[in-house]
Amino acid sequence: MAYDVVVIGSGPGGYVAAIRASQLGFKTAIIEKESLGGICLNWGCIPTKALLKSAQVNEYIKHARDFGIEASGKPDFPAVIKRSRGVADKMSRGVQFLMKKNKIDVVMGVGKITGKGKIEVTGTDGKKQTVEAKHIILATGARSRELPSMKIDGKKIIGYREAMNLPSQPKSLIVVGSGAIGVEFGYFYNSMGTKVTIVEFLPRVVPVEDEEISKELEKNLKKQGIDIMTSSEVTSVDTSVNGVKAKIKTPDGEKILEADILLSAVGISANIEGIGLEEMGIKTDKGRILVDKYYQTNIPGIYAIGDCAPGQALAHVASKEGIICAEAIGFNEKKFNHKPEPLDYNNVPGCTYCVPEIASVGYTEKQARDAGYEVKVGKFPLSASGKASAAGHLEGFIKVVFDAKYGEWLGTHMIGYNVTEIIIETVVGRKLETTYHEVLNSIHPHPTISESVKDAIEVAYGEAIHL
Repeated sequence: MAYDVVVIGSGPGGYVAAIRASQLGFKTAIIEKESLGGICLNWGCIPTKALLKSAQVNEYIKHARDFGIEASGKPDFPAVIKRSRGVADKMSRGVQFLMKKNKIDVVMGVGKITGKGKIEVTGTDGKKQTVEAKHIILATGARSRELPSMKIDGKKIIGYREAMNLPSQPKSLIVVGSGAIGVEFGYFYNSMGTKVTIVEFLPRVVPVEDEEISKELEKNLKKQGIDIMTSSEVTSVDTSVNGVKAKIKTPDGEKILEADILLSAVGISANIEGIGLEEMGIKTDKGRILVDKYYQTNIPGIYAIGDCAPGQALAHVASKEGIICAEAIGFNEKKFNHKPEPLDYNNVPGCTYCVPEIASVGYTEKQARDAGYEVKVGKFPLSASGKASAAGHLEGFIKVVFDAKYGEWLGTHMIGYNVTEIIIETVVGRKLETTYHEVLNSIHPHPTISESVKDAIEVAYGEAIHL
């Protein structure tokens, strides 16, 4: 079994890299140990959004009277989980179709590089076979990170995977970590009727976001009934009791929290064990595979993309890395007519799909000031948006950050209704090196949430119309 390109892992980085390689004329195969689509399609991005949609529908039913409609009902937790799994299964089948369409061979099993251009694949039956390739792309993804104080047992202390497939709804849940995974699951379970407490080690929730976004989200989550403990650390968890009993070190001293289940959402660990890195001498740092700007490792012919490489652990980052990697191989093999443009990691949008949603890209206000920029900042509350009022979602705001000297768009930070759908305006604007002038001279449709971006820019430059 000899190929030009073999990809190990079929997540949003791996399957996209394989398709692009095939499009460029390479004989391509992909190795997958479980389900095509990887974690994102099967246990991450896609099924979580299905769960969150069910939560939003439940919220609409609870507040139907606010919209002039009489409605009642309660969530059927197993049915909600079943729908989520159905959505994931459909998407995974879609990747199967794409593999056939692009004439990519799928080899099921665990792949390990055993020598130059050689991969040993161990199937579920234990049988081994060797696959050969001139170019090997590692796209092995990541898993829930484990802390010594919270060893995941899959029943009482769980990771994101188990949180999506619980057989019954817990009455109470402790979520440790308030990044995207933590707050999304916190929102979902709280909406379903579970008593949720979020514990965050750092001083604020969603700590990678702009400080004002963190404050707004915390205010809204508390309003929804979620308890939040910041600057707090879980020091131990007792699972010998009925449920879990967690010791929490807080600024006010030690506290004990009891719940049915504890969800560990403290980040991820790359899947780099047992794939031949040590044997091949492939360099790693801080648990990630070191690569150059075209994703080649220190060993020629071996590449790494996605969560096992150093960039942001986001599906859309992995996909773009996969395309760049395949095109770089194509250029070197004279199958692509130019070197691909390296990825700008400072122009990658991040989205969190709780309610209210969060979307951001570029510098936060603090980062911009720390980088030496003199900034102009504009903030437009969605309570002044006609579309947000009509939708019944007045919470949140749009915040823009511009360089005062040249008008460069440094960053945008949003929290509110449907904001994950409109962050792309900033991404494209920054890519095109636009200034505030061009954006203000582009007509934004009314009524939309997107026009609030224009409104925020007007605020930044003292030209506010709707405030």
